[in-house]
Formats: sequence, structure tokens, C-alpha cells
Amino acid sequence: MLVLALDTATPTLVAGVARRSEGGDVEVLAERAVPSGNRHAELLVPAVREALAEAGLALADVHAVVAGLGPGPFTGLRVGVVTAAALADARGVPAVGVCSLDAVGSGARTVVTDARRKEVYWAAYDADGARVDGPGVVRPEDARLTGPLAGDPRFAERLGSPVEPAEVTTAGLLRAAATLLDDPSSAGPLVPLYLRRPDAVPPTSFKPVTTP
Repeated sequence: MLVLALDTATPTLVAGVARRSEGGDVEVLAERAVPSGNRHAELLVPAVREALAEAGLALADVHAVVAGLGPGPFTGLRVGVVTAAALADARGVPAVGVCSLDAVGSGARTVVTDARRKEVYWAAYDADGARVDGPGVVRPEDARLTGPLAGDPRFAERLGSPVEPAEVTTAGLLRAAATLLDDPSSAGPLVPLYLRRPDAVPPTSFKPVTTP
């Protein structure tokens, strides 16, 4: 099975292509990890094209699409989820979604990523890599997270503990999606994982443009 993996939950978007065997082994054929900031819409599709070209494949060769659903910024997540759904629909193949934090690091760990607003997204995992708590969002100073920590090392001082650098990877996305790829019919719709309300809200009152 050839799988296209996408994630736009962090400031570094990921687009990768991997071969997955019937036994679940994963071979990453090509991957693009692009510092994107708020430019996910501009950079994602070119990154997909580059990854496919490096792997010597075309979209027509892809059998499934895996998308990271967040948590992450609203606009970035929408770009990734819509792109994954559109590509899967164009090919007529399954699209499955996973929590992006599940694709960061491996083994027993607590993952922390930048949530902006001076906060972090977090989730905790046991020795088998299964999520046992979270995802959540918290100010680092208020967090009571158990180590080892993995993810964004910029938060080490505020968390009071070292953070092993780790990011979302193609291999991590496929690992997190293993059960769903074994049985795509069990996957639900691609729904972005938002942990906060958007900054922009509709106005509750309107002022007249002109006065009598």
C-alpha cells in the first residue's frame, strides 16, 4: 500500500510518501518538512508534488491518504484537512485522520508543541506509544506534565524540564494511523481537532453606516 501523509498542525508542514506492507512495516520513500509559518495554503501542494516526484510516483499510485488533524491553528488545519480530503476524493481512495501529537516521537513520552498565546498543546503516551492522557492546551508554567518530554524544546525553561526535539513525521503519521489503514471503513470523517475557540467572532451588534 502506497500512502500519502500530510500534516499542517505545526509551523513545519509535512508531506510524505511511504510504502506500507501487509504486516504494517513502513518504508518512507520521500518526505518534505517545510517551515511554513502561516503559508500552509501556498506551500502544501508543491510539497506534495515534490515528495511524489522524489519517490518516482504519481498521485494515481496512491492507495490511501493520512492527515494530521491537530490540534493546531485554525487556518493551517483547514488547509491540511481540505487538501487531504480533496486528493483522496480525486483518487477515490480512503482518507484517514489522526491526532498530530500521536505522530511526534515514540514510546513513553509527553509531547508538547506550540499552541501560540504563550501556551502548549500536550498529550501523554505509555511505553507502547498509546495515548493515555490529552490532548490538551495549557500554559507551560501551569502544566504538571510528566517526562520524558518531547516536541518543541523552546518550552523547556518554562516547563522546568528538558524537551527532546521531535516533530511530526511521515513514519509517525502512518504509525498513528495503523489501525485505520488496516480497516479504512472504521475511520470517521476528517474533522480538525480544535481545542480553542477562534480569535475571530461574528459581531453581536451593528452600527448604522449612515445616520438620518
